[in-house]
Amino acid sequence: MATIEELIRFFSGARMAGVRAVVLTGAGDHFCAGLDLIEHWKADRSPDEFMHVCLRWHEAFNKMEYGGVPIVAALKGAVVGGGLELASAAHIRVIDHDTYFALPEGQRGIFTGGGATIRVSDMIGKSRMIDMILTGRVYQGQAAADLGLAQYITDGPSIDLAMELADKIAQNLPLTNFAICSAISHLNNMSGMDAAYAEAVVGGVVNTQPAARERLEAFANKTAARVRPTD
Repeated sequence: MATIEELIRFFSGARMAGVRAVVLTGAGDHFCAGLDLIEHWKADRSPDEFMHVCLRWHEAFNKMEYGGVPIVAALKGAVVGGGLELASAAHIRVIDHDTYFALPEGQRGIFTGGGATIRVSDMIGKSRMIDMILTGRVYQGQAAADLGLAQYITDGPSIDLAMELADKIAQNLPLTNFAICSAISHLNNMSGMDAAYAEAVVGGVVNTQPAARERLEAFANKTAARVRPTD
């Protein structure tokens, strides 16, 4: 719970503090193993108490997904249970070949409470998420990337590529990044007609921002970097 409160504190003020991009990683050999089951067992919470625990998880992860600051998760080792829910709230996920993902709630006699039914199912599909919970299936390395649990896989430390991506993202205009990292999630929660209208409004604001004029001029003068395929 201390970790959740720290996430809420940090991401509540990140954009206003001028943070341009965030790299989120674990301090040890693993990214995150999720809910502290021993803490949960010792607390012996009531249904009402644990419902509010889950709501705090949702508040933290919503501030990440919708806060408008790009988050690159450098994943390593275990990304399990609530750790996968945490990772799924990031906008980009980078793994190495040893990183593995699991949702072992079914074997523990518990249920997801931090958004797996929303974000993980959105990443890999409802049927695959249900399979992970029911059977304890583990996905690792390239198989996890192919499934959609990460956008990048690297032979070196995930933190190195995550930092490289964050540096690149931070060069974008802040308002553009804000729209990408907040509006798209909101738009996906709307009906098609409402999303089309809201997208037009966001596009009207972002695409006419004064800070974009210099970049548009560079494109018009053919001095901007050209779009090229990458490996």
